[in-house]
Amino acid sequence: QMTKFTLNQRSKKIFGNSMLLDIFMGISVALMWGSAFTAAKIIVEEAPPLTISALRFLIAGTMAIAIARSVGQSWSLNSKQWRATAIIGLCQNALYLGLFFVGMQWIEASLATILASMLPLIVTLLDRLFFNKRIKLLGMIRLFLGVCGVTLIMGNHISNDVDIRGVIACVIGVFALAAATLSVRGASLSGNILMIVGLQMLIGGIILVIISFFFEDWVIDWTTTLILALSYTIIVPSLIATWIWFSLIARIGATEASTFHFLNPFFGVAIAALILEETMTFYDYLGVIIISFGILAVQISKQQNHKGTPRT
Repeated sequence: QMTKFTLNQRSKKIFGNSMLLDIFMGISVALMWGSAFTAAKIIVEEAPPLTISALRFLIAGTMAIAIARSVGQSWSLNSKQWRATAIIGLCQNALYLGLFFVGMQWIEASLATILASMLPLIVTLLDRLFFNKRIKLLGMIRLFLGVCGVTLIMGNHISNDVDIRGVIACVIGVFALAAATLSVRGASLSGNILMIVGLQMLIGGIILVIISFFFEDWVIDWTTTLILALSYTIIVPSLIATWIWFSLIARIGATEASTFHFLNPFFGVAIAALILEETMTFYDYLGVIIISFGILAVQISKQQNHKGTPRT
């Protein structure tokens, strides 16, 4: 039987310290997902948001399943894993990403990334309310620093003429992503991470096909810009980043992993400034420095909790 592909075994040869690997994975995901907002802004100016999102997930899901099968992963999941995968497909792909594509018709890519960075706060709150997870001192410091950094960046970008429709769509999407983030804890333990990624994308794509049928015209003008932006979102944020994200959750937990979403404002604003010529100021740089200290606090706390415990 072909050995299942895992990130942990191969990465140990590159990273001698597990904390460094966790940080590298988290920053990589934040960078890739932060860049996705700029690509999405380009896409929604060229195509109907729900229709193009459905096409994106159907293509990416099919690719992920094909790759997973080629490395020996199985789609024979148990009932708990199927239930969690269905929730992920609905909440993360159809609702979170679908609503963000819709919202970015009316708001800038930089603001969308800032709204997405609310995830750690919501995940921590839901984790406490529904799973009774205690928030320790370093966790409180992390949240405080994260809120300060995000508020600093957000206050520098929000103006009175922001279209509230885009903000509402994105906020609802973030709550949906929080539910998906907590749900993957049961689905990401099987070793079939890439298969689960592909299945949840197909589920989300099918849901968006149905919704877009009633609300949009299936007409797309296939420009070179659209093809390049769509290809990027399929390969980088959809496949690579999502696989690393689920792997990170399996390693350190949903609440700790979600801390890296606090980096989304900086990466999102920086990439939007570079490609879309949106404004980036001193306060954006200051905000990410504050956020980085919050992430370091979480990693130190995690290392203290697991000190003396071998990683598998």
